[in-house]
Amino acid sequence: MAKKRTPVVISKLKTTPPEGLDKKKIKKETKKLAEEIGELAEKMYANKKFSLLIVLQGMDSSGKDGVSRNVFSQVSPTMVSAYGFKKPTDEEFAHDFLWRAHKQAPGKGEIKIFVRSHYEDVLIQRVHNWINKKKVDSRISSINDWERLLKEDNDTIVMKFFLNLSKARQKEKLVERIEVPEKNYKHNDGDWGERKHWRKYMNAYQDAINRSEIPWNIVPADSRWYRNYFVAKIVRDKLRSLKESYPTLKEKPQVDIKNG
Repeated sequence: MAKKRTPVVISKLKTTPPEGLDKKKIKKETKKLAEEIGELAEKMYANKKFSLLIVLQGMDSSGKDGVSRNVFSQVSPTMVSAYGFKKPTDEEFAHDFLWRAHKQAPGKGEIKIFVRSHYEDVLIQRVHNWINKKKVDSRISSINDWERLLKEDNDTIVMKFFLNLSKARQKEKLVERIEVPEKNYKHNDGDWGERKHWRKYMNAYQDAINRSEIPWNIVPADSRWYRNYFVAKIVRDKLRSLKESYPTLKEKPQVDIKNG
């Protein structure tokens, strides 16, 4: 029997780094972690026994792109890719809600980053009452089944991160997108509209997290330097635990290396 987890209460979780940390040291350590992740990812790619799915969820401006860019900066583009979940296309709407997610699942040896994810269909749709409770329950059950399928049928490691950003910090970042020219491209009026539903979003996130079979990692996201370190360390530790090494030739190659 699986060990019962303590329910997550988002309002009681910290969004800031622990006191006393040296920002410069943490940023240096993050770079080292990223380098090791790159090496470990290459071993996973070489062996093709496992695949890795990274799920990043969080409110607008919580740093999903920043995590992708910093944590996986040293992974070869041939081994890692990202997919951003936006409003479904007409073709996607014509299929079940997991259809578009399954097409993006990583193959053996690959790392796939979901910037937002299949959870959007039990978050934004729930907040705006586009689906009822029965549909929410059904979809959460289907998500658990799908993630179990990836894990059991294809040895996919599913790692889920909720970037826990405070409402006050989000406002600062949204204002930056208006006042800093280099960040204007990130501005979207809709982000301010979604912000009005903050409490509903937190309730939806909390319920989805607590009903997930695969545990979520709750990331303090107010400070990007600590956010990136927090995620990088968890990913590095998981890849290390695979204890993979580069595969070696089992038979002598039938080539003439002297005269070739």
